[in-house]
Amino acid sequence: MNGAQTTTVQTEIPTALLSQVQDLINAGWFRNLDEVVLDALRRFLASHRAELVEQFIRQDVEWGLTG
Repeated sequence: MNGAQTTTVQTEIPTALLSQVQDLINAGWFRNLDEVVLDALRRFLASHRAELVEQFIRQDVEWGLTG
């Protein structure tokens, strides 16, 4: 992991979705499930960054107005 600090996360994945992911791993697109999950999280954050920043700003403003 490039020396980065990591945390283990446990989650439930629908069987059909996991099967599709395993097909990608078996086809050589990814090395393992960890790599798939990390790629998916990076892509999600990259595509939603503006929305997330706006949401956090709104929450900060609301907190500032209402305490």
